[in-house]
Amino acid sequence: MPSSPSSRAQAAREALAVRLSHIRKDAGLTGRELSARCGWHPAKTTRIQKAEVAPSDADIRAWCASCGADDQIGDLIATARVVDSMYQDWRKLHRNGMRTAQEDWTTRHAQAALCRVYVSNAVPGFLQTPAYATVLMQAITAFQGTPDDVAEAVAARVARSRFLYEGGHRFVVLFEEWVLRARFGPPETMTAQLRHLLTVQPLPSVSLGVIPATAQRIIWPLEAFYLFDDRQAAVETLTAEISVSQPRELTDYAKAFAGLAKMAVYGDQARALITDAIDACG
Repeated sequence: MPSSPSSRAQAAREALAVRLSHIRKDAGLTGRELSARCGWHPAKTTRIQKAEVAPSDADIRAWCASCGADDQIGDLIATARVVDSMYQDWRKLHRNGMRTAQEDWTTRHAQAALCRVYVSNAVPGFLQTPAYATVLMQAITAFQGTPDDVAEAVAARVARSRFLYEGGHRFVVLFEEWVLRARFGPPETMTAQLRHLLTVQPLPSVSLGVIPATAQRIIWPLEAFYLFDDRQAAVETLTAEISVSQPRELTDYAKAFAGLAKMAVYGDQARALITDAIDACG
């Protein structure tokens, strides 16, 4: 069974740690000797070698310089940056608030002709109303304990909806029915959000499918993921955003999306499920 993107990211971190450990051993240094040369506590060396912490560019330079391996600095820094981009902790991404991360998502959408989206937890950002986005992002900020710039982040998130109307972009979105019934905010917030889905559903740039709760499953519910053309996938977990670019994994996500799409209903049937969810808001 193919490994998950999360496990692949961890494997990449561990491979980098092994390379650094080999460089130390090739130089004939103990962990304590290396730590003394680098000017940091031995526990830091241990954590780096166990892949418990990611080395910074400065850490890699100091490590290699201490081991007489300056010729490997460039390659190791490049490798570390690739590893870092594979697995990005939400708290790190949101350390200065959520707005910057939202602007990064805008860039991804701008560069993609086709965006395939599967959601099992919440309406995707580019289809959110400001009120719905505010409630959701307030909850995320409170959970993560990161700076509160919700107003600015909401504005950046909602601005992505312009790609529904310009630039020739195409969006294929699959919802688990549960997403339509999950309550974010008061009834009027949910009602407005669901009515907004009915508004965008007829757009030529949008294909909106809903997987009924009663559907016979051929693909199990997954964490939310976005496929940008055939070059990148972004997977959202509780603690991190995982970037996938390995061809085999992209093929797996495309295959999963196709299976999920077969279970979904569209057009009038999807509209009926959304309308039922509106009625349930009371």
